[in-house]
Amino acid sequence: MFSKTNETERIDPEQREQYDYARKRVNQKKWLMKHFILFLAGSVLLIIINPVLGIGKDFFIKNWFAWAILLWALLFMIHLLNVFIMSKFMGKDWENRQIEKLKTKQEERIAEIKKQVVKEVRVADRVSHEATAEAQVKKNEDPLQFPPEEG
Repeated sequence: MFSKTNETERIDPEQREQYDYARKRVNQKKWLMKHFILFLAGSVLLIIINPVLGIGKDFFIKNWFAWAILLWALLFMIHLLNVFIMSKFMGKDWENRQIEKLKTKQEERIAEIKKQVVKEVRVADRVSHEATAEAQVKKNEDPLQFPPEEG
């Protein structure tokens, strides 16, 4: 805005896509780290609340905080697998392959429909041509002419 030159660096679409993908991956890892910190803080809090403060001793599950921490650890592990393993299997390359497969199927279906339409148009043209020829023949016939007598 205040610069003297009006030059802007242009990024080609492929580089932009790579940049967006990298930004998405960094964001995923950032949220995973936040989840981990929250997990650690929450686990410490649960440990302090139950045994130290004695909250939840009348709860019907003994050591409920341990089960809560285990459940939370399981959810964290699922998040971890999603970020580091599933994104490799179902990452950008997988998405591109799926898009190409769908585009190929659509192109094949469109070609099939075009063939069917051309076939139907040919049949309709043939029927229309035959009907026109019959009408022309009937038009050329004399309506007052009687069929020959048989004898």
